[in-house]
Amino acid sequence: MATAAVAYKVQVHSLHAHLFSVTLTIAKPAALQRVSLPVWIPGSYLVREFSKSLQRLQARQGVKKVELNQLDKCSWQALCIPDQPLVLTYEIYAFDNSVRTAWLDTHRGFFNGTSLFLQVEGQEDTPHALTLVAGKTLPGWQVATGLPPQKISKNGFGTYLAGCYDELVDCPVEMGKFWSGTFVACGVPHRFVVAGAPPSFDGARLMADTQAICETEIRFWHGAKTSARAKNKAPHASYLFMLNAVDDGYGGLEHRNSTALICNRKDLPRLDNPALKPSASQPATVKPKSSEGYTTLLGLISHEYFHTWNVKRLRPAEFARYDYTQENHTSLLWFFEGFTSYYDDLLLRRAGLIDDATYLKLLTKTINQVLQTPGREVQTVAQASFDAWVKYYRQDENTPNATVSYYTKGALVALCLDLTLRQEGKTTLDAVMRALWLRCQGGPMTEADLTSVLAELAGRSFAKEISHWVHSTADLPLKPLLEAQGLTVLEEPAQIAQRLGLRVTETSSIHLKTVLRGGAAEHAGFAAGDEWLGLEVGRGKSCTRWRLSKLDDLLLYAGTATQVGALVARDKRLMTLPLTFPKTMNTWRLTVRDNNLVGLWLATP
Repeated sequence: MATAAVAYKVQVHSLHAHLFSVTLTIAKPAALQRVSLPVWIPGSYLVREFSKSLQRLQARQGVKKVELNQLDKCSWQALCIPDQPLVLTYEIYAFDNSVRTAWLDTHRGFFNGTSLFLQVEGQEDTPHALTLVAGKTLPGWQVATGLPPQKISKNGFGTYLAGCYDELVDCPVEMGKFWSGTFVACGVPHRFVVAGAPPSFDGARLMADTQAICETEIRFWHGAKTSARAKNKAPHASYLFMLNAVDDGYGGLEHRNSTALICNRKDLPRLDNPALKPSASQPATVKPKSSEGYTTLLGLISHEYFHTWNVKRLRPAEFARYDYTQENHTSLLWFFEGFTSYYDDLLLRRAGLIDDATYLKLLTKTINQVLQTPGREVQTVAQASFDAWVKYYRQDENTPNATVSYYTKGALVALCLDLTLRQEGKTTLDAVMRALWLRCQGGPMTEADLTSVLAELAGRSFAKEISHWVHSTADLPLKPLLEAQGLTVLEEPAQIAQRLGLRVTETSSIHLKTVLRGGAAEHAGFAAGDEWLGLEVGRGKSCTRWRLSKLDDLLLYAGTATQVGALVARDKRLMTLPLTFPKTMNTWRLTVRDNNLVGLWLATP
């Protein structure tokens, strides 16, 4: 059995206190050995200060205690004898039920290495071992991880070996009594584990649909004839999906050969219950239609799996070597997240999991999200990528007015490129992505690599388009490109919140989350945090006052009035604001005009 110069042992210290116990052994430390805990996790661009959850850090060599000096918020230095084993012990508080950090309770354990494993300075590229100890408090628990096993039990506890620190922290660990299924896609074994699944969960359907996604995406990158033995094969020898089904939650985080996902429990596919089947007068359909929630889950699976190529391997040059101690900025998230967002739903369509109408509905939603964001006129999508650390991941009431999502606008940049390339007839964005993979050898890339491949395959420069679409705030040429591809763009009246320039929550009254720049609500003097209580219609003796509980009440009580008084509460003060209703604001809806043209785009690689 191979040995590692850096070895970690993880066991449960207390399920009820949500504490993991970690022992780090450094076989040959330096005299002034430094260690540090990451402040962020790749794929989630926010400094999260994981060291806030670390406690009781101690060091020893043999039976002798070693002095530890804290250097900054996440780094320590051990004053030790060089080349003699140094042992550090500490505890990690784990109670964040997300995909980004760590969780531990009586039902489930989960962690990312960035939350648990101190990095040993100077030994990052040496093999790192991880031993997971079952203990007596975890009867029946299993382990799932993408780490290469070295010596493990049938339940997965035991020792794993990573080639370096980067690999160690890029393979999260799931523990508990989870559902588990397997399938093979293009010769690559895949495993899917689900924590928190209800009795109605249809695991067979999730396996079949996920297999279709994986096969479609492997063939997207490597060709229709790819297999485990092919020269141009998938970059991962195996793959693991870890899904945490909860009452309310959504998200995912990509890793080199796995992904951590979270979804609403009610969005999982369900088995039929014979006792609840429709009666003879209410015949059941042959195949149940996917719920919107399940379609969203499949889109998430598609998105994170596509990242196996696009960001985990083909990645920004700035990510060639991660610096876990600070922000790692790049202006290319519009490509790595945006283009992945373009393909996640498109490849669901090509995998046969959604139809044209469903795909166009999803695309329309993305278009309207961008068009209804005033921040698109303030910040370019390249700037939004660079500022992800301080804007996208630190959203507040002004975010829609100040920035644009590199996910949604980046997806529309990909759409515009793809449709332009298809209409010029020399290549497609699919071919560009594959050529980029080969050019960069599945490694770091720059924007110049993209423009070079575009010019090579399309026979002309796309520098002007990239400049206008990525590095300016000009609107994208969506309508002419979509119409040329066989679609009709219909404009329909927007919902009342969008027409007023508001984003709200509605309970017994209307609470304002965001007041959009340039909208009727901003002109009237509304502010985020206001509670909209009521309405005054008319003047003088004819004035009537109405209590509001939701925005649709406006349609009932305003009648034909074009201006009303809005009664709002702000910091316990009541005030009446003069609200003038705007002219009709439209949203887009896409319909098919030419099935052949649309089919060439949606169904043809």
